[in-house]
Amino acid sequence: MSDTPGKQNTAAFYGQSVASFAVAMAATAIGIYQLDADPWVRAFLAIAVLYLVTSAFTLAKVIRDRQEAASSPSYSPFEKL
Repeated sequence: MSDTPGKQNTAAFYGQSVASFAVAMAATAIGIYQLDADPWVRAFLAIAVLYLVTSAFTLAKVIRDRQEAASSPSYSPFEKL
């Protein structure tokens, strides 16, 4: 196993990412709430946005896991030490 540490994000980048996500979600929620449409249409849009967000998080995790698996040597539990 490698002893080299992974790249670490700065606190400023992390804070900016969280703030950006919060602003985007709040703006979308306010936009859907203020939309001149029936309640079922607004509910459908809200559920669609939540599904899109969870799908994006899942896709990002899968891509990260694949990249980590490709960059690290494969592990075999039956390999001789």
